[in-house]
Amino acid sequence: MSGRARLALCAAVATLCAAGALLPLVEPISWLIQAAVLLALVTGVGAAARRAPLAGPLVIGAQVLAGVLLMTLLFTPGEAILGLLPGPDALAEFSRLVQAGVRDVGRYASPAPVTPGIRLLLIAGVLVIGLIVDALAVTYRSAAPAGLPLLALYSVAAGLSQGGAGWLRFLIAAAGYLLLLLAEGRDRLSQWGRVFGGAGGGAGPPGRGQGFAALGGSALAPVRTGRRIGALVLGIALVVPALLPSLGGGLFGASGSGTGPGGGGGTISAVNPLVSLQDSLNQPEDKEVLNYRTTAADTRDLYLRIVALDQFDGTTWKPSERTVTDVPERLPGPPGLSSSVDLNRVNTSISTAEWYAQNWLPLPYPASKVDISGRWRFEPQGRTLVGDRGQNTHGLQYQVESLQVRPTSQQLASAPAPPADLLREYTKVPRSLPQVVRNTARQVTRSAPTAYAKAVKLQDWFALNGGFSYNTDVRAGSGSEAIARFLRQKQGFCVHFSFSMAAMARTLGIPARVAVGFTPGTKQPDGTTSVGLKDAHAWPELYFQGIGWTRFEPTPSRGSIPDYAYPDTPDTPDPGSPDPAPSRSTAPSEDPSAAPSCGPDEQRPGSGKACVSLPAESGSGPPDGGSSPWTIALIALAGALVLLLPAGPLLWRLRIRSGRLAGPDGATAAGTLAAWRELLDTAWDFGILPDESLTPRKAAERIIRIGDLQPEPAAAARRAAAAVEQILYAPQPQPASGLALDVQQVRAGLRAGASRGLRLRAQLAPRSAARLRWAWSARWSALLLRCRTSRPVAAARRALAAARRALAALRPGPRRA
Repeated sequence: MSGRARLALCAAVATLCAAGALLPLVEPISWLIQAAVLLALVTGVGAAARRAPLAGPLVIGAQVLAGVLLMTLLFTPGEAILGLLPGPDALAEFSRLVQAGVRDVGRYASPAPVTPGIRLLLIAGVLVIGLIVDALAVTYRSAAPAGLPLLALYSVAAGLSQGGAGWLRFLIAAAGYLLLLLAEGRDRLSQWGRVFGGAGGGAGPPGRGQGFAALGGSALAPVRTGRRIGALVLGIALVVPALLPSLGGGLFGASGSGTGPGGGGGTISAVNPLVSLQDSLNQPEDKEVLNYRTTAADTRDLYLRIVALDQFDGTTWKPSERTVTDVPERLPGPPGLSSSVDLNRVNTSISTAEWYAQNWLPLPYPASKVDISGRWRFEPQGRTLVGDRGQNTHGLQYQVESLQVRPTSQQLASAPAPPADLLREYTKVPRSLPQVVRNTARQVTRSAPTAYAKAVKLQDWFALNGGFSYNTDVRAGSGSEAIARFLRQKQGFCVHFSFSMAAMARTLGIPARVAVGFTPGTKQPDGTTSVGLKDAHAWPELYFQGIGWTRFEPTPSRGSIPDYAYPDTPDTPDPGSPDPAPSRSTAPSEDPSAAPSCGPDEQRPGSGKACVSLPAESGSGPPDGGSSPWTIALIALAGALVLLLPAGPLLWRLRIRSGRLAGPDGATAAGTLAAWRELLDTAWDFGILPDESLTPRKAAERIIRIGDLQPEPAAAARRAAAAVEQILYAPQPQPASGLALDVQQVRAGLRAGASRGLRLRAQLAPRSAARLRWAWSARWSALLLRCRTSRPVAAARRALAAARRALAALRPGPRRA
């Protein structure tokens, strides 16, 4: 196998090693086998093209063509021409698959099923990365930069994997890249001939190989040293993050809280848990997340809270960065709770599913004691437990002692003002919040005398008499403008109801935040309660001094409205709104409430007709709904590239022409020569190839003859030639004027005498744009030469030359008589 063939094989292997980090994201792994086969075929096409031999760009073009044909054969054979050539129908099918794949990526949590769209995205991504790596490492012999696309592929996989890609996959990906570097080193060394490897013990004729080792033999010191260095660096990359917890959340580790072992401080970063919630809500199967047994007689209020989102920046709600501590034996009392409020102590034993893994621990609120093993930290403000250094919730069993706080409506109505610092922090709203949000909040609560009455008015306006409906097909976003649009459209999910009520409460001076977690779930025959993915929920919490953070339920047909949130007086519906819904039933229910538009696929088994579907979107989405800004930017960039690439020669030609003719117009030698070069290139654009062997005067006459120029353009060409001869040959050149006009006149004459096709060719695809390719080729060659003559390579070459000289001195020469 030749050196380049071996290098191409290593490039393909390195790409597949990096692609292995994608395996935890989807199942089954059959897509990787297909990607490997296609990558092998494309690599083979490249190897055959290089043996032809073809120029580098032609090799890449042949590989791209082969990749397109293979993708067409694999994904759209029915729509393709002759089952292989991509036509309009095949392109339309590709577009549909890409859109479906992007939609499925946002719909499923990992491991996601390999739908046709996801399969297309995975295989196409691996194939594109493989082509880039092959072009850099093999075609242009620069293996080091080929690590960038490999790193991009691995980083995407590590970023999307829950808990990171893992040290084993990192080791495999890094080993693939090191293999590529070593293969390139062997290929470079093979071009220098045999290398010195120490005292040789090999047999052979004197002076022919003693002291040398064949390339790839055990005595190849440079390659052996490279392997040792690569293994050492790889070992350091694996060991150092394990010893330094602050680095544990790297590309191949789970994201922790950034605290060291046994420390009492540290912080928890503002990571939005709704990212994983969005994936969970879109699972087609209502998988069980956890189940619990509890001593609570009534579980309607036993919401399992994961985290509190207390920062609203105009784009989304998210948790603030908070200080975390070790979990105390007993958690401190909830803030603002007075002894006059009725309390029930509840003990709950919770077991989480093996597949459920995220950093926040589901807890009843407010918890007073948590008995759990593992590396968990306590965040006092939100009263949440967060995993440290990769700790997550999969397969846990833990016990929680919590309080069921049962305030009365009178206690809430008579609550005093909250502390000034708490009021200031939890009533902040961004300046971008539209005025309509504030105005609507004041209008809905205009007759409410207290903060509690305003909260009930807001809740009932959303849940009962404001004309809102629970609709899982709406993508309304979560930012400031999205809240205003949600108030107009009056359709959305629990995320939008909770976000909007919390934002409106803040505009009224009521401290508010959003809690994320699970509704109480469904009672099972064995006495346990099962909580599934579709029980995931978001709800607002409002603060009342003497009671603390208090749950409200603005989402219609979801969860249960707490007893203390019953309105004291009937509400007056807005003009044009539908009649109020029937009053709430005071009978406890162990199943979720049914939505009016609940479909059969949204009914959870064992819950009768209960509608338990949840939003397919969360606050982590784009602020204005629809596609992500990054997606729009990438699509716009791709469209711009598609439009600009064919126009590249035209744009380059216009820039060169304006630069040449914008000078001092013949007042200097450089200006005269630039104008002459523009005249020659203009003639080249119209099919008159430049002849460097001709004098300026003969070149002008040749252009006049072939271009069939009229007298005025011909005279302009002769004037330009005379000006150039003055510059080149006259002892004291005389400056010329009007050369730019002369060049433009010659161009107009050539255009007038050309056919329509030739004029279009000269305008849209000028032949002189070949100079751009020549310039880039020269720069690339200079860059490669600079890399090859760098200090490390030059030092190695000097060492080899010295070794050869030393061996030549040791060779026995002819005896003298």
